[in-house]
Formats: sequence, structure tokens, C-alpha cells
Amino acid sequence: MSERVLLIGVYGMELVECGGALAANVAAGGQSFATLMLCRERMRADVSRAADVLGVEVDFLGFRNGFVAVDEEHKRALVRAIRTVRPTIVITQDPEHSLADLDPDRRPAMTLILEALGLASRNFAEDDGLKPHPVPTIYYMTPSRPNCVVDIAPHWQQKVAAMGMLESQMEFSGRHWTEQLTPADLEALVPGFAALDSDLERGRAVHQALDKAVHIYHGIGHHGRYAFAEPYRREGDFHLPTLVR
Repeated sequence: MSERVLLIGVYGMELVECGGALAANVAAGGQSFATLMLCRERMRADVSRAADVLGVEVDFLGFRNGFVAVDEEHKRALVRAIRTVRPTIVITQDPEHSLADLDPDRRPAMTLILEALGLASRNFAEDDGLKPHPVPTIYYMTPSRPNCVVDIAPHWQQKVAAMGMLESQMEFSGRHWTEQLTPADLEALVPGFAALDSDLERGRAVHQALDKAVHIYHGIGHHGRYAFAEPYRREGDFHLPTLVR
């Protein structure tokens, strides 16, 4: 079945963090979309390039950092995005994970997302000219307690390439890890790290090592059937016509 998958993200990098599942849906004949709440101007260009690599159509809501609120204005914007895409599947942040996350805006954003998913199917903001859309199947990304994983081995190089497009994030990460870790630790993570001559290359190199470790862990490293896997938690019960292997 062809799916319309919508990632409702708070920050731009979430598009790449879910990039394997989004790319897999496109490869299967579906359409993948991303609606992002917070993304600074330079990061938007990077995220747009990453979206092109993954085959994702991206939209930026332009919310203000530190001012995400569960009010009518924000609800209307997100409900409009949901009704425009009309997804069969939504991927968004994990309520449990976001509760204790110290990234600003994650907690109000989580309440806003859940409210908007419910309101999109009801008699709310009917003056937007868009028909209500039923609550789709919901998957939580990078969950505290995953209950399923997606095989992303066929799309691993796409995901690596997409992450590399986030140059402003890679530069920040390169500076951050150089300050936070010892030279010996960095060399253990990335042999030849000391020879890398820019924050951009240092950030890309450590991200590749980190991402590979995380996705192997959730794949074959977790006694799974896939070499690389993205973890998710599906909201609600699985409804199966018969048991699956």
C-alpha cells in the first residue's frame, strides 16, 4: 500500500534522524513529507538539501525559538499542515523522551502536536478551507521504549549523505565534541581525527561514527534481522489479520 508519511518535527535535524524510514517509504512508492516547527535561516537551506537527498517534501512553519505555545495560533498552523498533507502515518517526537529533554520548546511542542493531531479530525478551524482529516497511525521517533524497528540498510548511504548536508549542525558538533572529549577519545572514535582540518569535517566524521553505532545497535547488534535499523514506538495496539514473523 502506498503511504503518505508526515514527520512533524520540532528541529531540522529530526528530518535526517528519521531519514531511513522516510526514504524507505519513497522507495516503496509512497510520499514522504516533513513539517518542521523551528529551523533557523541557514539551517533551512541545509535541511532542504538533505530533504532532496531523501526524497522528502519539506515545509517550515517558522515558529519562534523559545515561544512555542499550545494556543490557537500554533494549533491552527499545525492543523493546517496535517490537513494539507493528509498523512496515513505520522512520525513525531516521543512524549516520554521529550518530557525530560532540556532542549527548549520540546515539552510544549509535544502537547501541541498531540492536540493538533486530535483537532485535525474535528470541527476546528473550519475556515481554513481544508476538510478534517482522521487521526493517522502514529510512530514516535528515537523513543525511550521502542517496540519496532525499520530496516534502513538499503538507504544507509542516503542517510549518511543527508546528515552531511547539515553543515551548520556539523560545524557546531565539530566544535562541541572537540571541547567535550579528550584527543585520545576522539582518535578512538575517528582514527585520524587530529588530521581533520575543519569543524565541518570533524563534525561529519564523529556523526558518522555515532550514527553507525546507534543504528547497528538497533539492528544486528540487538539480535535483530537488519544490519542497520531505526527504532520507533507505534502508538496503540498493532492490529494484525494474522500473526507476523
